[in-house]
Amino acid sequence: MSGADLDDLVARYLVPGTPQCPTYRDDTEWHPIVDGVEYFAELRALFDRAGPGDTVLITGLNLEPGMDLTGAEPGTDGYESLADRLARLAESGVDVRVLLTAAVFSGSVPGVAIGPFRANAFAVRELRRRPALHGRVLLDWSGSGIGCHHQKVVLAHVGGELTAFVGGLDLSSDRYDAEPHDRLSVGTERWGWHDGAVRLRGPAAARVWELYRGRWAETVTLPPRRFMVTPVTWAEMNPGPFPPALAPAPPAPPRPAPGTAVQVLRSLRPWKIDHFGTLYRRHWTVLPRYGVQEVFHALAAAIRAARHYIYLEDQYFYEVPGGRRAFRLYGLLREAAARGVRIVLVCSGRKDPVEAGVNKLRRKVTGDVQRDVIDKLAPADRGNVIMHRIEDLTVHTKLMLVDDVFAAVGSANFFSRSMRGTDTELNTALVTSGDTVRDLRVRLWAEHLRTELTDELRPYLEDLDLAIGMWRPQWLPPDAPAGTWRVPGYPAGFAPAERVLVPVGPWPEPSPKPLQRAARGAARGAARVAESGKRAGRRLGSS
Repeated sequence: MSGADLDDLVARYLVPGTPQCPTYRDDTEWHPIVDGVEYFAELRALFDRAGPGDTVLITGLNLEPGMDLTGAEPGTDGYESLADRLARLAESGVDVRVLLTAAVFSGSVPGVAIGPFRANAFAVRELRRRPALHGRVLLDWSGSGIGCHHQKVVLAHVGGELTAFVGGLDLSSDRYDAEPHDRLSVGTERWGWHDGAVRLRGPAAARVWELYRGRWAETVTLPPRRFMVTPVTWAEMNPGPFPPALAPAPPAPPRPAPGTAVQVLRSLRPWKIDHFGTLYRRHWTVLPRYGVQEVFHALAAAIRAARHYIYLEDQYFYEVPGGRRAFRLYGLLREAAARGVRIVLVCSGRKDPVEAGVNKLRRKVTGDVQRDVIDKLAPADRGNVIMHRIEDLTVHTKLMLVDDVFAAVGSANFFSRSMRGTDTELNTALVTSGDTVRDLRVRLWAEHLRTELTDELRPYLEDLDLAIGMWRPQWLPPDAPAGTWRVPGYPAGFAPAERVLVPVGPWPEPSPKPLQRAARGAARGAARVAESGKRAGRRLGSS
């Protein structure tokens, strides 16, 4: 649909803009970033340029004070910890502020910081050992009780230009990865981390600043709390004094982006808990009083609008506590498949190692997709859905592409917990009459095929009718050569270094393994028949 009228695309694929969630047309640069090596390089370049009067704002689920943005290991030449880098910025006159996620329990049970958020309490403590960062690194345990702040944002106002990064990447060394994802390991086994973000410049970046400003204002008003360092030592969660209130967003002049429309999308419950004793609920002071589910409504609109394909990458295609059926998107995927839209779901072959249980995931469709999408489809329509896992890789992207005209990238997972706002989230969405979404799709699919994106291969991946067949052979055009996307050289330039995509279903026809076994059996049978014929011929010749 490249070249379509932008007005038609906005009306079809986006929800109507509002003062709380405006649509930025033709004036915001929306640039996708794939994987951590590229992301950290962009941050490093901005930090290197920052000086007195500039600003760096960070929020995330976690942060590793000892990571180096170049991927260097401690003790090697050029290594500088993130903690020291941020302290150096603050010492030079940069306004540095960091918000790390905690939880109501770690913030409200005296003397305790429990669960995965305990590491954040110690990360903050390590950052504050640098005097320049004292009062500038806070733990935010406000939220809906069972949820937390899951937004991953970096803002940099450097040299008079505002840049916002929104996505799924936290500042941790095990996110420093890129194709072919062979830098990391779990024990002695290979492991990789696939992730993404979007760089915004223009008025939409100012919108992200304002959202961060509200988060900061809420956090500095949290009641005093302590956490246990040792059984006899306690530390303040957020000791003051704090810097002055964050100023409104600096000017963010329009960036020429013809043929594009951008939205910044939030997920947020209507109230927060910051006292554990009575689970006292209060409406947000700065943030919206009734909560918002902008991410859900945006993704729902795009799925309903889909005509050709929906491509999803996500860590979770199953429900977890804190969600609600009204905010599940599986039914909309089912309706899209029933009208002939191709649905591609790409997820992990390995779990995040910090999660409990077996690390290597089973090669099967997740239960919620099976029950709410596949089992409720007519058998003839099940072939419009395919799920792939990627071997030895954690797929941490939260990404959706539709029809080469719509893209959404951010922190919100596909499950209803994120859509509802139990975990507060931040995404960006784009519709375009140009090639931005197509080019992102081509780059991602080449990475998953583990083939170099050469000038020879690119036109075949740009051809959506041909490229979609990489996910299911039955989707190939009738005139596509046998073995397309399965055999090197078909199409020209296709030269995979390895095979990592594992289709796990559904199978409207017999699954590949029985078919392969049957083919091997038939080949062995033919060979036995041929050998029997040879032996008979030899016997006849000798008699």
